[in-house]
Amino acid sequence: MKYLGMPLLGICFLLGSFLATGCDSNKSETAKTVTESGSSSEADATYTTKKGDSKATTTGQNISALAEAKHRWSKSSANAELAGKIDIDGSSTVYPITEAAAAAFKKLYDNVNITVGKSGTGGGFKRFDVGETDISDASRPIKEKEFKACKENNVSFVEIPIAYDGLTVVVHKDNDFVNELTVDHLKTIFLSDKAAKTWKDVNAEWPDEEIKIFAPGTDSGTFDYFKEVVAGKEGAIRPDMSTSENDDVLVNGVAGDTAAIGFFGAAYYFQNQDKLKAVKIVNPATGKAVLPSDTTIEEGTYAPFSRPLFIYVNAKAISKAQVEKFVDFYLTHAADFAREVGYVALPETVYQQAYDNYLDEITGTHYLTETMEKRSGPVTEIYQSKNLTK
Repeated sequence: MKYLGMPLLGICFLLGSFLATGCDSNKSETAKTVTESGSSSEADATYTTKKGDSKATTTGQNISALAEAKHRWSKSSANAELAGKIDIDGSSTVYPITEAAAAAFKKLYDNVNITVGKSGTGGGFKRFDVGETDISDASRPIKEKEFKACKENNVSFVEIPIAYDGLTVVVHKDNDFVNELTVDHLKTIFLSDKAAKTWKDVNAEWPDEEIKIFAPGTDSGTFDYFKEVVAGKEGAIRPDMSTSENDDVLVNGVAGDTAAIGFFGAAYYFQNQDKLKAVKIVNPATGKAVLPSDTTIEEGTYAPFSRPLFIYVNAKAISKAQVEKFVDFYLTHAADFAREVGYVALPETVYQQAYDNYLDEITGTHYLTETMEKRSGPVTEIYQSKNLTK
């Protein structure tokens, strides 16, 4: 595919004193473009690349495609010529990151109309699977039924991890008895065959107060992830919860009831620490109670609730200039946007792999095997070309 950059600018600069016509004779090949106002924008140029190619910079060094992209975008300027529409829907957890990317992109390309919905990961995939949206935000990897729906509807996609999140269990800020919970405690509270009515049912030393539960809706990837950890394949989550796809509703629900408990993405907790209290989760492997933080989420010690977040890009939509440019911009700045809204950046190697996949439009998922078994493990181990299923 084509993407943006200036691979010959540095070469022309270095050879200019030796070849008087060097740059002029290669103007048709250079990636630089000039707007009608006379200002140049490196980010509006295009050139063809292949996965793994290194680019010549103005310093004469070879750097990765992702590093080159960061250089290009740092030199970008506003351009009113690019126009069109981008449709995005999906996870309310991923929404803040995508919304931040959209807002920043609009400052450069004001004539591009970007719609970002938050109907939940499952709800987003229902639209994405039939080609209704260009990008689907997801707080979990694509499921087998969603993958098969994409294939049935000839929707191929590029899978792009963008950040880490730590699913956070919260209680009211004045709750002084729930300081840590084990997975077994969570099962007692949330499983339908246990469904503790009061806090005393969870721990005999806790108050005999009715538990009020606020949770994401069943279309949410956060709900799916929580269910996978707590209920497994056979169990079921109790139905008598107050649910919403809007995480702000869940925040306000827990903040408004001293006996409440809820869960959602870490960013919403970090943004509302004055209203809520995060509960330490006992890591099943170490037995240590751990709070979610940038460090514990990235290290994986906040277990079992650390997870990667994704965007899925319709491969056909990449042919639209505004989508191609937006995804390039988003992925180039993904680490910054993640930190900006309270999530944790992925390792640079993961972003580089994702960017290479995007440049070459390598489609498919890394999280399902050829026989549709789910892969699990650290994103650094799963998100590798050898694990790709198309």
